[in-house]
Amino acid sequence: MKKKLKQTNRLVIGVVLGLLVVSSAVVFASNSSAFSAVTRPQVIVSLTGTVERNEETVNLDKASEVKPGEVLRWTISSNNQGDGNASDYKAVGRIPEGTEFVLDSAKADGEALVTFTIDGGKTFSPVPMIEEKQLDGTVKMVPAPASMYSQVRFEWKSALVAKETINARYDVKVK
Repeated sequence: MKKKLKQTNRLVIGVVLGLLVVSSAVVFASNSSAFSAVTRPQVIVSLTGTVERNEETVNLDKASEVKPGEVLRWTISSNNQGDGNASDYKAVGRIPEGTEFVLDSAKADGEALVTFTIDGGKTFSPVPMIEEKQLDGTVKMVPAPASMYSQVRFEWKSALVAKETINARYDVKVK
């Protein structure tokens, strides 16, 4: 029983650390305004996490612990408080250690390309691929399992307009 409790505590700490890492989400934007010296985007990013329990949504900061099998929903909110548009806007969320990305759970406001990485952020793809050795000795490229995903990136097609907020969300399952 003590061993199981220690594993749960490590998982809680890991998820909290994951929250801290994701809260410093990687964000990319540029200013496409001709008046870049006068108007500038100022994007404030916040991260919230929730867990569904007993048909109720509980904020992770209020949850005492998370348990294997529970699904956590991460929401990245990006608010452009500046007076210029943020073009080429991207936000990257991490998939905390001890969790696994839930396929088809990534959603975003507006039109956003959703991509994933399995190599620590070096490359992103809508469907990361890995090599799989076949019975006959040949190698075939196949989709990587969700358990290999380490980050999810949201890349919006249109600029994040001044004074506008957009949200992106994704789910992970506690291992």
